[in-house]
Amino acid sequence: MPEPLPSQEITTRTHTAEILANARRDTERYGLDEIFIVDVDSHHAELNSWRDIIGYVEDPVLRDTAEQMMVHRPQAGQLALSNYKAGLAFQDAGSRIPHQSGLAEPVPVDGNPRDVELVRRAMDAMSIDVQVVFPQPMLEIGLHPEPGIAVQLMKAYNRWFVEQILPGDPRIKTMLGLPFEDPAACVETIREFGDHPDVIGFLVTSQRHAGVHRNEYLRIYAELEERGLPLGFHAGPSWQDSMTATMNRFLSVHAMSFVTCNMTHLTNWIVNGLPERFPGLRTIWIESGLAWIPFMMQRLDHEYLMRQSEAPLLKQLPSDYMRQMYYTSQPMEITDLKLLEATFHAMDAENTLLYSSDWPHWDFDVPGRVMSIPFLDDTAKRNILGGNARKVFGL
Repeated sequence: MPEPLPSQEITTRTHTAEILANARRDTERYGLDEIFIVDVDSHHAELNSWRDIIGYVEDPVLRDTAEQMMVHRPQAGQLALSNYKAGLAFQDAGSRIPHQSGLAEPVPVDGNPRDVELVRRAMDAMSIDVQVVFPQPMLEIGLHPEPGIAVQLMKAYNRWFVEQILPGDPRIKTMLGLPFEDPAACVETIREFGDHPDVIGFLVTSQRHAGVHRNEYLRIYAELEERGLPLGFHAGPSWQDSMTATMNRFLSVHAMSFVTCNMTHLTNWIVNGLPERFPGLRTIWIESGLAWIPFMMQRLDHEYLMRQSEAPLLKQLPSDYMRQMYYTSQPMEITDLKLLEATFHAMDAENTLLYSSDWPHWDFDVPGRVMSIPFLDDTAKRNILGGNARKVFGL
């Protein structure tokens, strides 16, 4: 492990351990090597391997179409068939946050994809024992204008990730994205990969215009419940919906769209009684922060108590169901400790909150963020950093 330099320029080629030098200092400060830490939300750059992923597309015509795009349109080498949104490039703040722009540091050629080594470096730097790794632009696949292509790309990515990335290190886990445009394909995906030891759950990418309560999805939830596998809803940005299209800054879009997509799905999930229909299915709400949770508890309780006939399956208050769900911690809104403490109390964070770094995104949180919260005792910190995840995923 190289020693961090006292002052240096950080570029896209800087070693991950040097970018995360402060995280290593936290390890010594808080004794993190003695704590079981699970990072439930991190990312790798799948577009850097796009040519390989396209090779996994099952439909030969679609696969050839993508390959011809990449041959004849050089700039399509990392984008063919995808619905990558140019607005996402604003995340690196005009390239002032290099690790968001890209991790272009040298990596030894050892037969593993470079993403495996990059994930290892992040885990070592942050003292993480298990890291759940997700893609990035693929999380917007629910907004793809052609549902058939979206299904093919998600299936290709899943197979590539399982075959190429997961074997690289037993500490790397994932929740595979479901090809949600095709419920039958979702069930096939669960049956194909559900027994893989490093596939510890499945995922709905939340940026999509689909009611998750619709009847055609119920067999998906039944399959997951029967297998004891959790279902995650991973938020993402969109600058194209009817609300965010009015916004003129990425700050505004980021503040709202990462939250509203999960607010919508959670509302449909609860009001339509899915917690009663699938009481054994654990649900995780990912990358929406925490501030929205007490708002939703109050709002849904208030509305439900005035219009219970519209939610006849419910036997508890919406907030009670929400306290039986799980939430990832990043980005933790920590600007007002009194509000944060009230949020932790409302959601029973000691038993429902799962640490997540969101590395290498621009607004990532290191484990020291949890350790620095003054109103948490040692048991709560250990639960949030890894104990709750051990329970949810059976680690």
